[in-house]
Order: sequence, then C-alpha cells, then structure tokens
Amino acid sequence: MYPQQIIDSLRHVRYPGTGKDLIESGMLEDDIRISGLEVSFSLIFEKENDPFMKSVIKASEVAVQTYVDANAAVHIHTKYKKTYATSKQSDSPLPPDGGSRKGALGATIAIHSGKGGVGKSTVAANLAIALAQQGYRVGLLDADIHGPSMPKMFHTEDCRPVSTEVDGRTLIEPIEQYGVKMLSIGFFVDPDSAVIWRGGMASNAIKQLINDAHWGELDYFLIDLPPGTSDIHLTLISTLQLTGAIVVTTPQPVALVDARKGVDMFRNEKINVPVLGIIENMAWFTPAELPENKYYIFGRDGGKHLAEELNVPLLGQIPLVQSIREAGDEGTPIAMQEGHPAGEMFRRIASLLKI
Repeated sequence: MYPQQIIDSLRHVRYPGTGKDLIESGMLEDDIRISGLEVSFSLIFEKENDPFMKSVIKASEVAVQTYVDANAAVHIHTKYKKTYATSKQSDSPLPPDGGSRKGALGATIAIHSGKGGVGKSTVAANLAIALAQQGYRVGLLDADIHGPSMPKMFHTEDCRPVSTEVDGRTLIEPIEQYGVKMLSIGFFVDPDSAVIWRGGMASNAIKQLINDAHWGELDYFLIDLPPGTSDIHLTLISTLQLTGAIVVTTPQPVALVDARKGVDMFRNEKINVPVLGIIENMAWFTPAELPENKYYIFGRDGGKHLAEELNVPLLGQIPLVQSIREAGDEGTPIAMQEGHPAGEMFRRIASLLKI
C-alpha cells in the first residue's frame, strides 16, 4: 500500500451534509501512515458533535479495504476545525437498545405515515407542544432524513446544537423551543442541498442523534419518522424499545393503502410495537368564513373506518384548516394558540397518550 491509494479510495466516500467526497471536502489530514497492512490517518470534521462522524469513519474504513487491500487494518483518528484537537474514535458499538438511558427517555412514541404529504410532521410537532403544555418533559427527534421540517416548524432554522460534557462523554445538546427538546438532521446540513446517502449512513446518523445526545430525563420521546418502511424504521426499532406508534393518514383510499402497511409493519411479529391509534388528518375542509361547514375533499371517515377494521383506536380527526398550515409555516404550531379549535383537538389527542 502507498498513500495515493488511500487518497484515491477516499474519493469514493461522500460527506452526507454536502454530497462532496472527503478529498474534495478537504477532510483528509496530511498524516497518512502505512506499516505493512497497518494504515492510519485523520479525518477533519467541523465540530465534535457532527452527526455523520461515525458513519463517515465506517465508510472510510470500508473504502480502504474495498479499493486498496481487503486485509488492511485501518485506524482512523478525528480532528475538529474549531479546536483542532485530536482524539481516537471509539471502537465500541452503540448500545443496541439505547443503553441505560432508554428508561430516561420515558414513553417513546413513533409518529408514522405510510406516504408523504399527509401531515405527519404537523401532528408530531403539535402533539409534542401539547404534551409540554400539560407539564410533561418532552423530547422530539426529527428522523425524517430526506425532508426534515422541524427546524422550520419550531422557528429554529438558524439554531445549531452545541456539544456538552456529561459524565466524561461529549454529547449533543438538543435545541429547546416551546418547552420541547428537539434534534433534527436539518440542524447539521445545508437547507438548500439534497441529503443523499445510503441507508447505512442515514441509520448511523439517527443512532448518534439518539445515543450521543443529552436528552436528560424525559416523560415522552416522540419520533417523527420518514414516510414508508425502510432501514431507518428498523434502526429505530432496534435502537429503542418503542412504547408504541401512531399512524397518520388522510381519508382518501391511496393514503389508506399505505397506512394499512404501516400498521402491519408495527404489528409484525419480529417488530411487535403496539399501535396506539390512527389520526385522520385533513378529515374535512372548513373555511374560516363558514366555521360550521364541512367539505369532505379527500373522502369521508376513511381513517375512522380503517381504525375500526384494524381494531385500533381512532385518536382523532383533524380538519384541513388554513390556520394550521400558516401556523406551521410561521414556526408557531397551532397548539401554541390558546382557545383555537384545532389546537384543542391536538391537546385532546395528547391527553389520550397517558402511558
């Protein structure tokens, strides 16, 4: 082996936050050392709490063994632009079930939808706020890798989590807004760039946001899942002992087909996560000037009928109201508004989640 081979192999590894390879990004330090089949080098990250660090390090090790020598023993060190202090990356695996902090996270509830665009993130944001208003300690993880929306919905787009030392460990400090502790991939990537990486890298980033964050003691830990069924869902199920899942759907048949698959995924004997209920979003349209009128644009009671068919609770039916959309876009979810009928609906649903 010789250094140029190592450099060329790392051109096959992309940093998820920018989509550029490690060499193009200037992340390889000029300290490659080779002794027989032993190779060591350092990678430079922006900060110590980089959510992609572990996945990038693993991908770099695999790249050297794939493109240079399958028997290479690869030792990767990390440096950080802010402190430029070196540290050896730990080889110990993440605890498969969240370790001793699993209980500290309280009731862990996944918010899921079979397809995108049904308002899953709106539901997750408002439920988190509603629970916090009721005096509970709430954490919210935005695990929707390709479409993180919580920074926008919580008016925290410009916030950047910092690292903190807890019991000798460097952990990510969640952003706190409206009484909710929150982390999102959106805090760590360019909001104008597409997040493109394979399932393994995404899953490792999610693990780090769970296991390497200072969540503290919580009563409820809500997880805004990406739509569908994928590696990320399996990662979360294996990393956390989920208390239950909520499936969000709209009333039309095309959404109900995917919602049914979501319920089936959680009920699978290998997963076995209780389905706490179904929320039917956009159940009807009510114009502001005619608050008593209901127009069933997407069909009537589709989520209600699905809940009855699958024998799961119908937690609530949320109308399609302009103010809900406006509140989310402005970063002040509707549950923040005292006395608003839609906000009251989310508070009623939250009151059903006494686990």
